[in-house]
Amino acid sequence: MKVSELAACEGFKAISLPDAEREITGAYIGDLLSWVMGRAKADSAWITIMSNINIVAVAALADVACIILAEGVQLEPSVAQTAQMKGVNILSAELTAYEAALLLGSKL
Repeated sequence: MKVSELAACEGFKAISLPDAEREITGAYIGDLLSWVMGRAKADSAWITIMSNINIVAVAALADVACIILAEGVQLEPSVAQTAQMKGVNILSAELTAYEAALLLGSKL
C-alpha cells in the first residue's frame, strides 16, 4: 500500500506527504526514539504519540515510509515544515495506536 492510499482511508489525515508514493510494507509501534531507530524496519509505518522535532530525524534514520501520529496528537507547524523539507511523510489519526495498526494491517 502506498502512503497516499493510507492517507485517503477513513481515520487517517495527511499532514506532510513529500513522498506520497512510498510503499508501506509493515508497521512498528513505539515511543522510545532510540528503540525505534534500532528496531523499526525500512518502509514500515511508525505509529507513535511523540510529536517533537526528533521524530523527523528518527524517521529519516530508520527509513520508515511514514509516521502515524495516533490518538489525535497534534503536530507543530514547524515540525510539519521540517518533515516536508526532509522528505518524511506524516499522517495523523484519532485512533489509538492499536486501532491504527489494525486498520493499517487490514489494508496491507
